[in-house]
Amino acid sequence: MSRLLKLENEKELMALGKALSSESRIKILELLQKGPLCVNEIAEILGIPASSAALNIRVLEEADLIRTELKPGVRGSMKLCIPQEFHLVLDLEKKEEEQEEVISMPVGSYVDYKITPTCGMVNDEEYIDGEDEPRCFYDPRRISAKLIWFSSGYLEYRFPNAGMQKAEVKSLEFSAELCSETADYDLDCPSDITLWINGIEAGTWTCPSDFGGRRGKLNPDWWEDKNSQYGNLKQWYIDATGTYLDNNKVSDRKLGEYHLAEGDYISVKIGIREDARHIGGVNIFGSSFGDYPQDLVMKLKYEKNF
Repeated sequence: MSRLLKLENEKELMALGKALSSESRIKILELLQKGPLCVNEIAEILGIPASSAALNIRVLEEADLIRTELKPGVRGSMKLCIPQEFHLVLDLEKKEEEQEEVISMPVGSYVDYKITPTCGMVNDEEYIDGEDEPRCFYDPRRISAKLIWFSSGYLEYRFPNAGMQKAEVKSLEFSAELCSETADYDLDCPSDITLWINGIEAGTWTCPSDFGGRRGKLNPDWWEDKNSQYGNLKQWYIDATGTYLDNNKVSDRKLGEYHLAEGDYISVKIGIREDARHIGGVNIFGSSFGDYPQDLVMKLKYEKNF
């Protein structure tokens, strides 16, 4: 798996530079190549305070060089550190100026669905219709939804492609805050969440958890602590070189193979494959729930004359 960083990825490049500027953090990366370790184990091996190890782990995690998972321990939970497996590719070529179109789609604006319980949706103020009843997803109040969840199946959204009739699109980026789904929350609940664009699979993210244990930064006060609280912001990116998920190349499928301009719209499906290894459901967070103040966002970059 390869991870591509371009000059445009300023925040990612700065985080990477910070992460690799410390001898201790480089040693931690070397240790993790032999297998996952908890923070206290890393501190003991390197002979540094646990607080220092935790700080270095956070910097490496912010640079997406490692990931952490909470695992049950003798005294509560412990943080397990796991290396991200990829080859890092830096593309420092200066790109020509491009024009960008940003489309924000409310999570309740789906046009089709096929789901199974547990399932439901809420807006800023209340639950929309009943829980665990798929037929309730036809409720017209769904447009106001800010959080939607289901155990299997998919939701389909349709994004406009009118700009592609005026100029050639150079890249597509899609982002959404997502996590797994259980009856409440579960830190050990993997789910293979897939994105399809115009019916073509664009990559699967294995989410480790139905995240909880702390409140989502945007959640309204009435949302109970026992429920799913937040997700990870995931980003799919497609251009002439292939398809990427969080800058990691997941497919050689290029932008032209998705036929974005040929129909009346761009179909985007979020869901779980029927043959997925981990059918752990999905929570789709909107702008008033979770940690990120956004709905579903598609960014289309065009040639300068757009």
